Amino acid sequence: MQNPANANKIAPDPARILRLLSYNIQIGISTRHYRQYLTHSWKHLLHHPQRFTNLDQIAMLMSDYDLVGVQEADAGSLRSNFINITEYLAARGGFAYWEDQTNRRIGRIARHSLGMLSHYRPTGVTEHKLPGMVPGRGAMAVRYGDGDESLVVLIVHLALSRRGRLSQMDYLSDLINDYRHVVMMGDLNCCSDSPEIELLLNKTLMSEPLHGMNTFPSWRPKRNIDHILVTPTVLVERAEVLSCSVSDHLPLAMEIIVPEGVELRTT
Repeated sequence: MQNPANANKIAPDPARILRLLSYNIQIGISTRHYRQYLTHSWKHLLHHPQRFTNLDQIAMLMSDYDLVGVQEADAGSLRSNFINITEYLAARGGFAYWEDQTNRRIGRIARHSLGMLSHYRPTGVTEHKLPGMVPGRGAMAVRYGDGDESLVVLIVHLALSRRGRLSQMDYLSDLINDYRHVVMMGDLNCCSDSPEIELLLNKTLMSEPLHGMNTFPSWRPKRNIDHILVTPTVLVERAEVLSCSVSDHLPLAMEIIVPEGVELRTT
């Protein structure tokens, strides 16, 4: 979907275009119907060979993007055959840089994680534990460049309860206001017209460039609960939902123009 506001603009410098992807991969579980949340529930606890066939397909899709935010990865446990899924995707997708953040551990069975894959070298990655009555939600702050002119990309996965999400959005708003150039991407578990998104927009300068980009459920998307939001200094060229149903979410892609002061480095 092309952003109509950019239709008559001069083409930007290709070197300053950053291709973003946000994807809740559901640890490589393919879901085609609500009933499979029950019949395939064992896949959230035990390893199954099809998982890595699905992850190979996901890695191929991700390889076309410069920076990928991953939700519902696993840092290496029984269900992933003790393989770090973010590291696996980075290797298969040809990414030079990757980081992960484990937010919830269930013994040796599961290590619920966020992931970051990048063709550019971050100058810093900071972990944040988000507030909530049930612990286990987090945010990764990935920084490119230095000082006030750095670009900060937040990768998040918010709570299932509205009360939890409101508290987390309040926390994230304070974090966002510490920086000038910010992108926030992830599974927010709420739609564009929700009180949670309203709280974020009211407390920060962020905006959601395009609305109504439904990503869930992947087999019949009716809800836009996956989002990429930006501060005014980050210009958006285009955004789209991709047709890739190797999860219960669809991936969300966006092309942005990096602000002039931000330095992107490959080494």
